[in-house]
Amino acid sequence: MRMDAGWSRARFADARVARLATVDAGGRPHLVPFVFVLIGDDLYSAVDAKPKSSSRLRRLANIRANPAVSVLVDHYADDWSQLWWARADGIARVLDVTDTGAAVEALAERYSQYRDAPPPGPVIAISIHKWSGWAVSAPPVTGR
Repeated sequence: MRMDAGWSRARFADARVARLATVDAGGRPHLVPFVFVLIGDDLYSAVDAKPKSSSRLRRLANIRANPAVSVLVDHYADDWSQLWWARADGIARVLDVTDTGAAVEALAERYSQYRDAPPPGPVIAISIHKWSGWAVSAPPVTGR
């Protein structure tokens, strides 16, 4: 069953990890898991110090070339009556280092790993223009 924007937004507020979908200038998709914080109707994520194959991340280049993105959170269970997903569609931008303070602080509040080692950036900011979701049935929303 289709779920409304409020339900979908609440699922994002509860989720610890999501998948970020970007598309490059040639139309090739790229999908990566990422951690994030939701502030209002904006999602923020920072490039952290975990080892990367390159410092030139494809997600950043893709956002600069095509800022339209989708972000997905979901729940799978062998009991398929518990399945659900929520998606946020928006416009992303890579923030200038001088604009990242509040986002990095919120990320550190949400993820203890960032308290001792704040992510050095850059920060991705996504302004959400559409929340959508689906569930087999209307599961309860927890937390917040």
